[in-house]
Amino acid sequence: MRSADTGRRRSFGARFLRRGGNDDRPAFRLAAAALWVLAAMLLAFVVAVPMDVSQQIVFSLALFGAALLVKRQRGRLSGLVLMAMSLAVSCRYMGWRLTETMATGNLLDLLLGTGLLLAELYAFLILLLGYLQALWPLRRQPVPLPDDVAQWPSVDVFIPTYNEPLAVVRTTILAATVMDWPRDRLNIYVLDDGKRPEFRAFCEEVGVHYLTRNNNRHAKAGNINAALARTGGDYVAIFDCDHIPTRSFLQMSMGWFLRDPGLAIIQLPHYFFSPDPFERNLGTYGRVPNEGELFYGLLQDGNDQWNAAFFCGSCAVIKRTPLLEVGGVATDTVTEDAHTALRLHRAGYRSAYLALPQAAGLATESLSAHVAQRVRWARGMAQIFRTDNPLTGPGLTLAQRLCYFNAMLHFFYGFPRLVFLTAPLAFLFFGAHVINASALMIVAFAIPHILHANLTNLHVQGRFRHLLWNEVYETTLAWYIVRPTLLALVNPGLGKFNVTPKGGLVEKSYFDADIARPYLFLLLLNVAGVAAGAWRLLSGAGAGEVHTIWLNLAWTGYNMLLLGATIATAGEVRQMRRAHRVPLDAPARLYVAGMPAVDCHTLDFSIRGLSLKLERPLDAAIGARVEVGLFHRGDERRLPGTLRRDTDASIASLEFGALDLDQERWLVASTFARADVWMARWGHHPPATFRSSFWHVFKASMRGFGRLNGYLAQSVRRVFRPRPEMPT
Repeated sequence: MRSADTGRRRSFGARFLRRGGNDDRPAFRLAAAALWVLAAMLLAFVVAVPMDVSQQIVFSLALFGAALLVKRQRGRLSGLVLMAMSLAVSCRYMGWRLTETMATGNLLDLLLGTGLLLAELYAFLILLLGYLQALWPLRRQPVPLPDDVAQWPSVDVFIPTYNEPLAVVRTTILAATVMDWPRDRLNIYVLDDGKRPEFRAFCEEVGVHYLTRNNNRHAKAGNINAALARTGGDYVAIFDCDHIPTRSFLQMSMGWFLRDPGLAIIQLPHYFFSPDPFERNLGTYGRVPNEGELFYGLLQDGNDQWNAAFFCGSCAVIKRTPLLEVGGVATDTVTEDAHTALRLHRAGYRSAYLALPQAAGLATESLSAHVAQRVRWARGMAQIFRTDNPLTGPGLTLAQRLCYFNAMLHFFYGFPRLVFLTAPLAFLFFGAHVINASALMIVAFAIPHILHANLTNLHVQGRFRHLLWNEVYETTLAWYIVRPTLLALVNPGLGKFNVTPKGGLVEKSYFDADIARPYLFLLLLNVAGVAAGAWRLLSGAGAGEVHTIWLNLAWTGYNMLLLGATIATAGEVRQMRRAHRVPLDAPARLYVAGMPAVDCHTLDFSIRGLSLKLERPLDAAIGARVEVGLFHRGDERRLPGTLRRDTDASIASLEFGALDLDQERWLVASTFARADVWMARWGHHPPATFRSSFWHVFKASMRGFGRLNGYLAQSVRRVFRPRPEMPT
């Protein structure tokens, strides 16, 4: 077992104020510690100063005005200042909540108020840990490999598969065969737990290894462990069977292993070239960052600062010796990836994260499949929390414990989110005071807490998460993850590994009423709450009670906005493309028999065809046989195709004809496996503002209510549709 090196034991201040070099000098470490103590004392002073409601409002307005000025500044320092301001306001709010707002005279008030307070404490803790993760992202860059190729290590590429169709897996296999790595030190293994003859035949044709086993114990983790026992490369690169690696994947990632002998894992982002259910059903693809971009764009980079970046199951390279030392891939939980990284960190090894997308895969096709995948992640993280809690046990630094704790705690948001969606109903239905304070005091303390947190996250997370969308994502999943996470805490052995289906179709648009049922119930409750609040106002509520009613009605209205967007995600949009088109600007050449070649550039591509921007008009009819020349390493190879349509004289679209294996490999090498194809698209979203974020969520919510109305109208028509008369 490796002992933890000195660099891992640096203070928080030393690790983010000055990376590497001589920052281990006692004087520097003492100065960093003194800065942290001074900051903590200043924060404690600001939090503890007593203020009446008018002073609190003036303080909050002044601080928020200062925060707006700070937000205009670029650089990391402005983010740190905004976090400090947010913490000051949020700590004041939580201190006020804990000491002055709990009603003890009424049992209903006490029970419901305690539930809300626990949900707020959870959200506050997530806010604190999130700031820790985003405090100082490392922004690691690739390390060049030695010029002498003989020094490059051997790598085994594992592609585990179970029930996915060959059409999905073959592109990944072909891309792996064109990776830029010495042929004598690269072995590619397809690990087929489905034991399918067509997979074996394809692997033999392509020239890669095909491995099966005589059982399917421990699912993907067991599949990989069985392959570890039958292979011998120095390193193992693992790709989910739909994650297509670029040619440069290994050259980008392997340099860090040669620089740092204690490095056990290097993880790269999961990028998806097809829209997930949120993006497709809400129409936000390419305009709003998807659910996973915050994690891979910012949080993993932040974890890397604390040596806490963890394995995510795919698009990663692991050093074989450390992996075998900890017993292979963990099999005790259904999130074997994060659990394996935790064990490696406990053993004293380091991890790294490169925020450079060098592989791309398929997102889940339907909301139900997406929910099932997230439920598995939530259950697995709860299992780790229960059986191998990062807060206890040996081998981890404090920062590592907190980063892992945050990753696991995040998946317990189901109960708090449901509390927030129903809390205002306690007063509107029963008159229960879940916060025992006047409406003005609540506004004076709670609104600054919410505004500062959102402003800070807008500044820090802007490229990778737009405001309010986290609320939509969590609302969609909250109902479904409550039960599995709680059961995993009680009995970690419950549940099984489920494979997320990929490559399917949505043959027609429809409203998934089954998956939407919890949201519909919550929406009905909130509509009833609005009616109850209106009745209270019309029936002559007292002057003090009116403000409280309006405050709870506003909260309920916000909840209905989120529920409308959530319901919209259940409106599955028709998706008939088996081969998703990917934008790409690359040189190409079009050939038509009897005509001069036409130089052009690709507009987009898929495994079945592409679109071209022509430098001069093409005089050819739709259906004409053509060839397109694609370039790889300066060489050109022609692929057969048929013209299918043209939108104008300068654009041509073609469908590939029957490609032999070498032609298909060339297509993959010159498109999917290009080193720059995914980097050009990742993290490039329009900047978010309060207004734009609210507008996008509002439109999504209106779409949800429209789809719900359409579904209800259709259901009514089915009920009252005349039945055909039976023949007599």
